[in-house]
Parts: sequence; C-alpha cells; structure tokens
Amino acid sequence: MSLWDYANPKLFMQTSGRLLPWVAVLAAVTLVTGLVWGFFFTPDDYRQGSTVKIIYIHVPSAMVAINAWLMMLVASLVWIVRRHHVSALAAKAAAPVGMVMTLIALATGAIWGEPMWGTWWAWDPRLTSFLILFLFYLGYIALWSAVESPDTAADLTSVLCLVGSVFAILSRYAVNFWNQGLHQGASLSMDKKEHVADVFWYPLLFCLAGFVLMFLALVLVGTRTEIRLRRLKALEARERMA
Repeated sequence: MSLWDYANPKLFMQTSGRLLPWVAVLAAVTLVTGLVWGFFFTPDDYRQGSTVKIIYIHVPSAMVAINAWLMMLVASLVWIVRRHHVSALAAKAAAPVGMVMTLIALATGAIWGEPMWGTWWAWDPRLTSFLILFLFYLGYIALWSAVESPDTAADLTSVLCLVGSVFAILSRYAVNFWNQGLHQGASLSMDKKEHVADVFWYPLLFCLAGFVLMFLALVLVGTRTEIRLRRLKALEARERMA
C-alpha cells in the first residue's frame, strides 16, 4: 500500500482509529515515567540547583514546537503538489498543538532564565526567532479561520507555512549561527562536552518520547475531527440543495 493511499479520508479514519488508542497510551506512560523520574528521582544540579529540572518540560516542548511546524511544512507541500485534503487538514490540526508547545517553551524558558541570567527575557537570537515562530503560529491559525473557502485557506496557509519555516529553522540552529547571546548550547548533542549528564539524559529521553507521542495523538484526534466537520458541512450543503 502506498503512502498516498492515506489521502483517502475513509482509509485514514480507519487506520488512525486503530492507531490512536495505542499512541495515546504510550504517550501517557512515557510522559508520566519521564516527568516522575526527572522531577523526583534526579539530583539537583551543582550550579543550577532544582531549577535544572525544568529541562524535562522546556526541551521537549521546544523540540515539538519546532518540528510541528516542519511537519506542517511537509503536509503543506503535499497539499500544494498533490492536492490531498487529508494533508492540509493534518497541518491545520497540528497548528494549535504547535502553538501551545511554543508558548510552553517560551514560558518555561523565561522561568528557567530568570534565576540563571537575572532576567525573564533577552533579545537573544534564539529567543527572538522562537517568539516570531509563535506569532507565525497565531497568524496561521487566524488565516484558516478568516478564509471561508477551505481550499483557498489551505493554499494561503501553505504559503505562510513556507515563509514561517525560516524561523523554525532559525529557532533550531540560532545557537550555531550566532555565538553571542545568553541562550545555552544544545542540551542534546553528539558532542559529549555539550551533552547533559546521563543522570538527566535518560529521564529526558522518556519526556521527549512522551511529548512526541502526545503530539502525534493530538494531531490524529484533530485531523479526524476536521474530516468529520468537513463531512458534516457537505451533508448540510446537500440538505440545503435538496
């Protein structure tokens, strides 16, 4: 079976309906395991104290926020090239989840930054690009709501997604592009010198898996809801014409 077959809403609903319970359960198990392990069974950092434990929310939410937009980019490109409605609806469903994750990352970053930097906010390249990404999420959601024609809304939001992808990439790699700034280097790195200590790394892996699976579950729920809403509107249109 080809991946393109899932552009058929009926097949997508059948497959996602089978997957969703498993994804939701795995998300709950890994997320609870990671958060409980991280917050209650890891030591305080010798420099940051207990503040370091916010890493278990901040890093996964920031990673999901960036990759949610990149997922929307792929789905938008599929819509532009193949005109598959499920991909456009999946991008639409991912946007509110990505926006909330971006907001969580900004808020936890401020909470983490104040005791470390002595300020809640700084116009650091990575922080600034992340804030702009949040505004793009807001604009994307607003554009879907403002345009009445679903196909036109999908076209316009796909273009907006292409533009916003620049800031998603900057949010991920700003620390590498610019050496100046308060934001620390990557917490997850192939370089052992930059990598977090193993005592924090293992529970962080569970949190990352939990956040990713939670994102996937929410997108599946959102996409299924959008398909049902579109079917409902089609039925209402038929009734009015009858």
